Amino acid sequence: MKEIGEYLRDERRKNGVSINEASEDLDINPSLLEAVEEGNAKAFKDIFELKNIVKNYAKYLGLDVSMIVDEFNDFIFEKTSKISLDDIKKVKTEEEKTNRVSSPYTKIKHTRYDFAPIVLVVAVLLFISLAVYLGLKVATNKEKVTKELSQMEGEVIYECTK
Repeated sequence: MKEIGEYLRDERRKNGVSINEASEDLDINPSLLEAVEEGNAKAFKDIFELKNIVKNYAKYLGLDVSMIVDEFNDFIFEKTSKISLDDIKKVKTEEEKTNRVSSPYTKIKHTRYDFAPIVLVVAVLLFISLAVYLGLKVATNKEKVTKELSQMEGEVIYECTK
């Protein structure tokens, strides 16, 4: 990162631009531009902010942006690829031993039973049973009424009226 910062500083000086001019034109805090030129990556809240500032700074100075971004990516790769394989294995085995927190995308989701179809089927069965029961009741009542009427046809019914 120091080489990138020194290159940007040299190009800025060649163009005759002060750090304050560049910071005003880019709308970036001058201390952040100084941190870029010094190669101090720790001055930034994240690596993406640093990359964006380096890219905009190179564009502002009229440099080949793709070359600068490639060098920056190489710097990031070197920094992150220095983790030894033994350290990775050690962390992996420690994670397997402990209850690790997983993201919502990797959690096993428990299926929730949906009772709506079951309730619907039970309600339909109850309705059908009720309809059959009422139908049979009406049919048996008709038979009773017709029986009583047929018995009453032969009898004479007298009514008393005043």
